[in-house]
Amino acid sequence: MIRILLAEDQAMVRGALSALLGLEPDLEVVGTAADGEAAWRELQRLGPDVLVTDIEMPGLTGLELAQRVQRHGLAVKVVIVTTFARGGFLRRALDAGVQGYLLKDAPAEKLADALRQVHRGGRAIDPQLAVEAWSEADPLNDRERQVLRLAGEGRSANEIAEQLGLSHGTVRNYLSECIGKLGVANRIEAHRLARQKGWL
Repeated sequence: MIRILLAEDQAMVRGALSALLGLEPDLEVVGTAADGEAAWRELQRLGPDVLVTDIEMPGLTGLELAQRVQRHGLAVKVVIVTTFARGGFLRRALDAGVQGYLLKDAPAEKLADALRQVHRGGRAIDPQLAVEAWSEADPLNDRERQVLRLAGEGRSANEIAEQLGLSHGTVRNYLSECIGKLGVANRIEAHRLARQKGWL
């Protein structure tokens, strides 16, 4: 029996995925979580074989959750199921040790087969995304990404500086770097382009 923890912030999607996976004779959903921090607590409490997670969630994103799993050396395999068909997300997911990356519009049996494949030690990656992921490299580093994400939420440079424990000047430098690397006119355009490419 493959024990699964399901992390998804939309209750209806979470319920549907849980019900679908529960129909498979060799899959068991042992827990669910509505946000990244809850998923992290459940991971440690339940010790599942596979974590199935969305990318966009409150608290920790699915990618940040995968990075934390990797950093702490947990034995769980991570599979991302998302609506984001963006190569940048896939690249970052693979860097974080994710073994599976599927889109939510894939058939249910494809997800079940992917979970079995990942549990056996293989990978399950959407092939079209895999091609796209290596066509364009992500120019941002982690700190630039963090600053740009907060700027995109409407935070001022002072607020970002305070939240990240940086000086105002350092934040402005990071934003300038992002704008320069992405070849855009301002931080709003930088945020929009980075999100579109899957780099945020």
